Amino acid sequence: MPESISQNETIKKIKLIWDFRGPVAAKIAEHHEIHLKEYIAIEKLELNITGFEIKNDMYAIAFMVVTQENMILVRDALKPHRGEVFPCPTLPKSEEA
Repeated sequence: MPESISQNETIKKIKLIWDFRGPVAAKIAEHHEIHLKEYIAIEKLELNITGFEIKNDMYAIAFMVVTQENMILVRDALKPHRGEVFPCPTLPKSEEA
């Protein structure tokens, strides 16, 4: 990554997601986040964005956000189930259509 980034440049961020299903999905996702935080500390990654979300009684996710530069390294090491651009881009109403 360049040493200095101008204000007009943005670092593309990727949200890596692990899906958990079943009656203990929430507890597993919550616990998985602990391991994601440990990985960030060990690897000294520049972003420290993690979390878990309970979607319903039987489905929860754990996630971490990485830079595009680190995405392949982290993906290959931790094998997330999926990923998406972070934050998910949405067009303002005035720019749609």
